[in-house]
Order: sequence, then C-alpha cells, then structure tokens
Amino acid sequence: MSTLPPRAVVVHRRTELEELVARHGTKGQAEFFLSTRERSIEELEERHRANQRALDAVAAAIPPDWRSGRVERADLDRFLFAPEDVVVVVGQDGLVANVAKNLSGQPVVGIDPEPDRNPGVLVTHPPTATAELLRTLSVAQRRTMVAATADDGQELVALNEVYVGQPSHQTARYAIRPPEGTRERQASSGIIVATGTGATGWCRSTWLERHSHLVLPAPEEQRLAWFVREAWPSPATGTELTEGELVDGRLQVDVEADGLVAFGDGMEDDRLVLSWGQTLTIGVARQTLCLVG
Repeated sequence: MSTLPPRAVVVHRRTELEELVARHGTKGQAEFFLSTRERSIEELEERHRANQRALDAVAAAIPPDWRSGRVERADLDRFLFAPEDVVVVVGQDGLVANVAKNLSGQPVVGIDPEPDRNPGVLVTHPPTATAELLRTLSVAQRRTMVAATADDGQELVALNEVYVGQPSHQTARYAIRPPEGTRERQASSGIIVATGTGATGWCRSTWLERHSHLVLPAPEEQRLAWFVREAWPSPATGTELTEGELVDGRLQVDVEADGLVAFGDGMEDDRLVLSWGQTLTIGVARQTLCLVG
C-alpha cells in the first residue's frame, strides 16, 4: 500500500479589512464609516496586502508532490487534521494557540506576515523561509500545554493558560486545593494556570503586578504556574493560597457558585460551564505543541 504524501494545511484568519467589510457590507461603506471618524482605510488595506503576499508565498513554497489545504480560524473546530499533516500558521502568535489544541503532534510552522507589528514569539519565520522549513521540518521545541478536566468528563487543553472564574465581572467563589493538600475557600476575580509559553503574556502581567518571587516556567518545561487574581479576605474566605507551581501534581478547584467557566487562550466561546458542587482539576497536558524552528 502506498503512503500518502504530506499535506500542508495553511491556517489563517480574516484580516481586519475583511472583517470591517463584512460588517458594513461593502468596502465603500467601510471606508465611509472610518472617514466619519477621521480615520483612514489605507493602513488596513496595506496590512491586508501584506497578509495576502504572505499567503501567496507560502502556497508557492509547498512542494509540488504534497497535498495542500487551507482553513480559516473560525472553522478550526470543524476541520479534521490528519496525522501526516504539516500545519503552516500565517498570522499572529495567538493563531498558533488557537490551532494547538486541535492537534496531536503534527509539526507547526509559524509564519509572520507583519514582523514590524507582531511580537513573533510563536510565528518566528518570514514567508521566504517556508520552503526550507518544509524541506527540513527540524523540530526545535515541544511546548508544554495545560489541561483542565471537570468531574463530569468535560475537558479542554490550552497552549498559554487556562482561566477559571465568572464569565462576567462577578466574584468567583470556590475552594482551591494545591498538590500540597491544603484547602482554602476563596472569593476572587478568578484563577490563571499558565504554561511557559503563556508566561510571556497574561500570566506575566499578574506576576509583575504582585512582585512575585515565583520562577515562571520555560516553554518546554513540564511545569505550570498558577495565580489567584484579587483574592478577597472575609470571615469565610482566605487569601493565603494565591500562587504556586504544578509539576507532577494538579490544582483542584471545588466550585461553590453556579455559572463558573473555564476557558483556554482567551477563547471564551470554547469553554467548560461548571455548577455548584463540581470539581475541576488542572495540570500539565499529555499533548504538546510541536513547533518547528
């Protein structure tokens, strides 16, 4: 039986220009909308062209004997990735996080269409490097991911972090139990559990604000950092257990309010909904992101 050739799957998202035109119906109406606010559409047009140039360069770099496919970010949850796929992400760093949870070890190449705008932490390569990267597929990193599992079987996996709390600005009420076995009832703005990849983002801002001495994990390190946001002291709730790390153990959250949610990488639409009495367990995920260097 012959082996299927690799398939290059190009992952992208609509540009801001495309989203604006979709919202207003036509490019002319979108331009008029911006002009009434003394803003120009020219910047969005140039960014759209840069993104299209990157997509064209990537398409041209795919070996002729490979199969190819393309998927937009909004359709990722309906796209079936195959074991032989090579995933080429064209866009911002967050797009890599969006696709990571849908993979099971397939190599990911991050292409940055706007290096003058993007940090380039996960999309580290210019479009011109695509051909060489697809030729060598040298795997530079196996990035750690985080998993959250509810006691009813719901599960989510994230590359940067998992957030647990209320979907609004209401107080989240729960009891937290780190691996050490202590347990504390808390009222807070929620809990962040982050990987080394996520340690450069939301997690790091929390770490900096509280002047924490906790050493944040590295991207490939099988370790997570967790922080409680704005824990509130009261006769029934404490503020002692507000940060820590997870290596072999897991963080347990006993829900004490209806409507708590858990979501990963800022994707609130893809979330677990938790009710009073449920338990959520968070730790290092079994799967990793295979990021091509």
